[in-house]
Amino acid sequence: MKTVRNISLFILFIFFNSCMDEYTEVFTANSPIYMSFENLRNAVKSTAATELENTGKIYFKDGYIFVNEEMKGIHVIDNRNPASPQNLLFIEIPGNVDIAVKNNILYADSYVDLVAIDISDISTPKEVNRVKDVFPYMTPPPVNADYRLASVDKDKGVVIDWEIKKVRQEIEYHYYPNYFPYAAERMMDTSLGGGVQASANSFGIGGSMARFGLYDDYLYAVDNATLYMFDVKTPEKPKDIGKQNVGWDIETMFIYDQHMFLGTRSGMQIFSLKVPTALNYIGSFWHVTSCDPVVISDGYAYITLRGGNVCGSNTNRLDVLKLSDDYKNNELLASYPLTGPYGLGIDDQTLFICDGDDGLKIYDTEDKLSIDDHQITRFANIKTFDVIPFDGFLFMIGDDGFYQYDYSNLQDIKQISHIPVKKKPVS
Repeated sequence: MKTVRNISLFILFIFFNSCMDEYTEVFTANSPIYMSFENLRNAVKSTAATELENTGKIYFKDGYIFVNEEMKGIHVIDNRNPASPQNLLFIEIPGNVDIAVKNNILYADSYVDLVAIDISDISTPKEVNRVKDVFPYMTPPPVNADYRLASVDKDKGVVIDWEIKKVRQEIEYHYYPNYFPYAAERMMDTSLGGGVQASANSFGIGGSMARFGLYDDYLYAVDNATLYMFDVKTPEKPKDIGKQNVGWDIETMFIYDQHMFLGTRSGMQIFSLKVPTALNYIGSFWHVTSCDPVVISDGYAYITLRGGNVCGSNTNRLDVLKLSDDYKNNELLASYPLTGPYGLGIDDQTLFICDGDDGLKIYDTEDKLSIDDHQITRFANIKTFDVIPFDGFLFMIGDDGFYQYDYSNLQDIKQISHIPVKKKPVS
């Protein structure tokens, strides 16, 4: 009997193992490389200035330019003399994509966390607070799209990179990777400030591609569909006060006249900030599927539409809208063809457009029905991404560096400085 029982147990063991093998697989994959949550939450520090290499969003506050190095941190540039900007230092912030500044506190995303950094002494920035696990868990894009993604164990920390190797794992039938927003925003043909208005100099100014925005005592951050809200009445102690669904395919945020304008791949969404903790939907403007930053000035909205790649369609143009007083009935006045636009900026009647490979284009918009007949100038042979116009100076970030232009004389706009990006080695 004992022998029979042992044989039965052996057969049962073989059976269960064979069943388990039916639900596992071995394959070559993008395998995740992790940073533990403990290391993530001890990683913010300042280091010596480093070369710009893979730049993202830009932000301006009190004579300093903050340039995001995608997923790594922030370059701090002393720009009090625009003709001779100084690359001052680098703030390491793993997983950083967006920036906003209120008073002397810089807010930055760091994977799943919001970090508050005291920059009152710009030479020695220091983390003073952190809101943990407030943003959704996201991963970088795969290093090689020809291979599948291995499963991710969120308990191990955040995914900071991928490596190609053989993995053995249980078969997954419902795994959908969630990539960081910048992966879609910044994909050029080779391949999330919004434009926040300054308020009594307490806020800085972001570019049109931003997903962070400040209004009154509140900081807002938006991903593809959700608005995250923080109370920053005490700037160094941001408080998570909830989130709100605001649509889908959201890419950019612009705050103007107590309203929030969200650029999406299908249109512009408008929300009232009358109750800052519960935004009220006002209206929208729909357009063909495309990537879509927006800026507002003097009752008009300027929207660049970019097609191709993840943006959909083949549309590349500028749309000009006349906004109604209540923002509910907005009229498309005109559309103008472009090559492959990204960010844009507006200062009074002067419009600056980053038209991708076609360079920086500057227009007089006084006559909204003939803007393309009033191009002031164009700076070609640069691949542009986003701009911030301020007090006669234009700050621009592009594929080959940070540029500045003096446009105080519109008849003689000129480049006055440039900080190049690090040249990638030729393979």
